Amino acid sequence: MISRIVTLTSDFGLRDPYVAEMKAVILSICPEATIVDITHEIEKFNVRAGAVALASAASYFPKGTVHVAVVDPGVGTRRRPILVQTGQGVFVGPDNGVLIPAADKEEITHIYEITNTELMLSHVSNTFHGRDIFAPIAAHLSNGISPTDCGPEIDDAVKPEFTKFTSTKETLIGEILHVDDFGNVITNVREPEAREFNDGDWLTVELPNRDLRLRFAKTYAEAKPKEPIALIGSHGYVEIALNQGSANKEFHIRIGDRFKLIRNKKD
Repeated sequence: MISRIVTLTSDFGLRDPYVAEMKAVILSICPEATIVDITHEIEKFNVRAGAVALASAASYFPKGTVHVAVVDPGVGTRRRPILVQTGQGVFVGPDNGVLIPAADKEEITHIYEITNTELMLSHVSNTFHGRDIFAPIAAHLSNGISPTDCGPEIDDAVKPEFTKFTSTKETLIGEILHVDDFGNVITNVREPEAREFNDGDWLTVELPNRDLRLRFAKTYAEAKPKEPIALIGSHGYVEIALNQGSANKEFHIRIGDRFKLIRNKKD
């Protein structure tokens, strides 16, 4: 069952009227909608950052929430508008990978290409599908239409490269997904894939410009101030952190860097 909560995530910023236009469309079609802004301060065109923000927040919303994410450098091209249905809610946006990490966390059940022009605005621009396609689709879903009314089911939605990693009992290999405002370095390895790593394990971390030796722990405070540590962060991803400091600044780690975590032994 779809609720009347709609979230918005974009790289539009708040200086221009773009976000207000999307909200106006939603409320015109579904006046009872409750609209929640996740963020509109995603770095311009940064699909990865949009995907991280959405995946971090979406699962905390009530069942049936409709999530609209618009970080869309390919707007107006042949990239498809899609709707992803999960066991928890619905995700609406471009087929460029921005929806998939969040939807994967909630177990994808169906994916539809949005083709039903009757559910879009009467005039669809080539440059603002957030207003002309995604906002009205979200509003109609909130009014109770079925996702199946939006278009045909597909099975080849874009899965972003930045979600891919490999894991064994002794090694995790992936890439840096995000750096938060504390300087904590968040990898693309999720908690279930790190289940072989235990509190107290010593790790070697191989980064592009240096190697580190640190402990895998449960809390930042298990390390001394300014000491590095690895742990599962609040959004369920493996992090490399510096207790009371910035791992990003200290170790010059960049988003997209490849890394390897190698389990050594308990001290």
